[in-house]
Amino acid sequence: MPESVGQFEQIILTAILSLRDEAYGVTIHEKAAELAEPKKISPGAVYVTLDRLEDKGLISSRLSDPTPERGGRSKRYYRLEALGEQALEESAATARRVWEAVEEIWGGIAGGVRRRPKWNPSRPK
Repeated sequence: MPESVGQFEQIILTAILSLRDEAYGVTIHEKAAELAEPKKISPGAVYVTLDRLEDKGLISSRLSDPTPERGGRSKRYYRLEALGEQALEESAATARRVWEAVEEIWGGIAGGVRRRPKWNPSRPK
């Protein structure tokens, strides 16, 4: 059973999945920032999370050959491992169930506007 992942880890895993062969630090940060809108994310948070996901065995990385446009430095490319794919699938399934429950309670979305009842907890008498 794969390890459960937090929301930010889900965003990073999704970014890697969507970027495929172009998943390296800068592109992962850009895609993650797009997915996290309107929240802002720092590159540092992305790199710390990449290290943690790699330690958990959910992703792996490799260094590219040095490139002249990077001053002879390599890029570190990331890819999802089988455990990362499983963790992301389970997270997506959970999110889907939560959304379906919320839609059922709120009555869905009509005309692009969410019809949400006001919070009215039952109070003991």
